[in-house]
Amino acid sequence: QVQLVESGGGLVQPGGSLRLSCAASGFTFSNYVTMSWYRQAPGNQRELVAIIRSGGATGYADSVKGRFTISRDNAKSAVYLQMNSLKPEDTAVYYCNAFVNAMHYWGKGTLVTVSS
Repeated sequence: QVQLVESGGGLVQPGGSLRLSCAASGFTFSNYVTMSWYRQAPGNQRELVAIIRSGGATGYADSVKGRFTISRDNAKSAVYLQMNSLKPEDTAVYYCNAFVNAMHYWGKGTLVTVSS
């Protein structure tokens, strides 16, 4: 079955950087699969942060444009989220999402805390 495992979260100071990873298995990981990162802060709804669509086009939430970069490595069946210039408002649980055969699959999430 489809499995997504996130890693790379942690505590970072404002202005710092983190790189999140999502290891995927259970499906053919290729440029034809849309992968994305979402986040959910306490008391907030889950929101889309970044997406890499089939074919390679990327998209970002306005709040992270210019600071976050999504990428994929098909050979490693992995998707990444490079986060720079982190702000306290980026604090959230970050989830990896795969859209496979018209279904959404989720990982369990990794916590990112931005605080001094």
